[in-house]
Amino acid sequence: PRGQIGLPHGRGVNKRIYRIGKADDPKNASTTNDITEKRITPLGGFPQYGVINHDFLLLKGCILGAKKRVITLRKTLLTHWKRIATEEINLKFIDTSSKIGHGRFQTAKEKQDFYGPLFHKKR
Repeated sequence: PRGQIGLPHGRGVNKRIYRIGKADDPKNASTTNDITEKRITPLGGFPQYGVINHDFLLLKGCILGAKKRVITLRKTLLTHWKRIATEEINLKFIDTSSKIGHGRFQTAKEKQDFYGPLFHKKR
């Protein structure tokens, strides 16, 4: 047939949940090794999405489809027995630098401390 008929349901398997985050937590991107108080939204927001205002999941792997498409997760039907599937996940660092251009700073305070007071705020 010509063209797309309906919405294709892409199926992704073996997605690992790295973190379940709360929206109102000011340290939702902090880890045990990186204790900087920062939120999950990078400086300037995510490209084509914006700022994260709700609870979120941090998944390993890619998710097919548009940025704001709703995804459905379900429990696996198989028992995973390999070591990579059974070992505990320990995140060391979550990158919150800008995803637009060459991101360099993790927080807005870090950026402001580096550049100092701006010209229009000196007056």
